[in-house]
Amino acid sequence: MSEEIGALFCIYLLPFGMAYLLGSIPFGLILTRVFGAGDLREIGSGNIGATNVLRTGRKGLAAATLLLDMGKGALAVILASSINVVPIADLLKPPIAYVPLAAALGALIGHCYPVCLKFKGGKGVATMLGVSFALAWPIGLICALVWLGGMFATRISSVGGMASAVAAPIVAFALGHTEMAIVLALMAAIVIWKHRANIARLRAGTEP
Repeated sequence: MSEEIGALFCIYLLPFGMAYLLGSIPFGLILTRVFGAGDLREIGSGNIGATNVLRTGRKGLAAATLLLDMGKGALAVILASSINVVPIADLLKPPIAYVPLAAALGALIGHCYPVCLKFKGGKGVATMLGVSFALAWPIGLICALVWLGGMFATRISSVGGMASAVAAPIVAFALGHTEMAIVLALMAAIVIWKHRANIARLRAGTEP
């Protein structure tokens, strides 16, 4: 039993925890402080994501935040995919392919609920997009197109972001990635929950 618990920790919880820490890095907050744009939590919506960074008027910092938030999600999945856990897995015979999925979920939760910021993080759209590219690039590409299409069609960032998140599990399921679709659906639910204030403003017609 102790060997089984140890194997379970190494195979799933360890990659999840490492991905959580990586996802917790608040690049938007770091960049705005380093480059003298102020405390991002006291600007606009107070969110640490790229959209709020854009409200500082620093388009370069917003672009960098977007890419870095995507990158940390992708990196978490890539690192988890490269971990050699096959000898340990023989103890339990679990599907090794689930390890990147555990890391993907960890990275998103880390971004949305970072322990270093008292669990007050971003909304997860960029990180989920990066995760989607790393899990299966066609999913990431389609989600990116949905994101851009939603923003250009409505001129509202939150609409494009939520549409992208919802599209991810649908595309994954359509491509035959059932387990991936389940995890992406859970991630999409987290992203939608983080956008609940945006949804309220959309219903009231006051979303900027």
